[in-house]
Parts: sequence; structure tokens; C-alpha cells
Amino acid sequence: MRTLSILICLVILWSCEEKKQPLVGESPFQKNMNAIFKDASTSPLKANDLKDFRGLDFFKHNEDFITTAILERTPNSQWFDMKTTTDRLSKERVYGILKFKLKGESYSLKVYQSEEQLHTEGQENDLFLPFLDNTNGNTTYGGGRYMNLKIPTGDSIQLDFNTAYNPYCAYNEKFSCPIVPRENYIDLEVTAGVKNYVK
Repeated sequence: MRTLSILICLVILWSCEEKKQPLVGESPFQKNMNAIFKDASTSPLKANDLKDFRGLDFFKHNEDFITTAILERTPNSQWFDMKTTTDRLSKERVYGILKFKLKGESYSLKVYQSEEQLHTEGQENDLFLPFLDNTNGNTTYGGGRYMNLKIPTGDSIQLDFNTAYNPYCAYNEKFSCPIVPRENYIDLEVTAGVKNYVK
């Protein structure tokens, strides 16, 4: 009887350990993303997908996709309605133009500021960088990816494409996600950041 009780306790402990799996990821960004997705209160995943979630699929961290961009501010840009994947329109403005090099080639992307974030405490310095590249529809989400940036004090800003992530509508169609403008295209395979979501 005692042996049976010990076996039952071992099975319960083993089950608990199975449920309390450590967060996977080779960088703080990857671990943080997995923590958000694993937590039912913050995850964009559907309930059925959340049950089987073990971690997002990332490209291996790649130093080639970390670069410094020159920020050319556009202080007179007008607010406009950016289309989203739903009927909602996101009020944005072009905060500036980012000019940088990747793999020896020069690129420029528009970086955006959200009116909503501008008037939200703690988010006043947030910038939004949506982009397309040659991995979209193959190893990454077809609609492109996003990066979060902060307004720098000077005229340069670090771009770490290892922190590129999918919009939430890649995981759940109930979310309203800004559509990446076609001109924010990098003619290169940006093999860094989050890969496409496969259930």
C-alpha cells in the first residue's frame, strides 16, 4: 500500500513538472515573447492553440541583422488613417525616415507614431516600424512583421531585426492589425525574429 502511495505521488509530481516547463528562447526577447503567449491573460492565441503551445518559432539570433539607422525626422507630417485587417482605422503619422544598411545594401523605411500611444502615459515615446521582406509568405507571416522602437535623443537609432514579430492577427483573426504599407519593403530575406506560426 505504501509503495502504491509513493508511486501516485511520483506521478503527480511528474505531471506538475510537465506542466511547468521552462520558457524556451535564446534571448530575453524570445523568452519574453513566449511568456506573453503562454499566459492566457495576455496571449493572442485561441484557447485550443494555447493548450498545445510550447513556444514560438524563431530564426537563430543573427548579428548581421543588427544595424544603426539614421533617423530623418518629418515634424510636419500629417495624421492619416492607416488601414487595418478589420474596418478599424489606426490614426498614424510618419515620424521619420530610417536609412540604414543590411548585408551591404542601403534601405530606407518609414517609421510611424500612433496618435493613441502619443496620448497614453508611458507610451509617448513609442514608434512603430512595420516592414515587408522576401521571407513573407514563406518562412514568415505573409502580411509582414513589426518592430517596436523608442524615439532616440539623437539622430541615430539601433535596429535589431531579431526582435521582429508577427501582428496578432497572424494567430487570431479577431485582432485588428495595421496593414504594412507596400513602400516599407526590404528587398532581402530578413532571416531574423519570429517565424511564421504553424499550428
